[in-house]
Amino acid sequence: MSGIEYLIDTNILIYILQGKPQVKYFAESEILTISCITEMEVLGKYQISEPERQVIGNALEHCQIIDIDSKIKQMAINIKQQNRIKLPDAIIAATAIKNNIALVTADKGFKKISGLDLLMIDIT
Repeated sequence: MSGIEYLIDTNILIYILQGKPQVKYFAESEILTISCITEMEVLGKYQISEPERQVIGNALEHCQIIDIDSKIKQMAINIKQQNRIKLPDAIIAATAIKNNIALVTADKGFKKISGLDLLMIDIT
């Protein structure tokens, strides 16, 4: 994918929606790139309210969403076999690796995945 610098992890998108100053740089981007997994995670929040759904829906309108293809699926399987990681995280990592873009996250669990370019954000 040409011109895309970062894949935004679910936790970073949530922090953007919360207005955390640590992610201000990404919040100011015209278009954010996310995995379809992130889209599903934020919209699939348990007992999401209608106002929350609207805020998230508006934010997603400013996102480029990368769907899972067969190569991402196979890479995610390999990542899952080699690391103790949740399947959604393996898919997000595979999406970043396949598209040769850095993953922006606050989740230190991604550090163990070889071949993954990470930009860790400290939210403390």
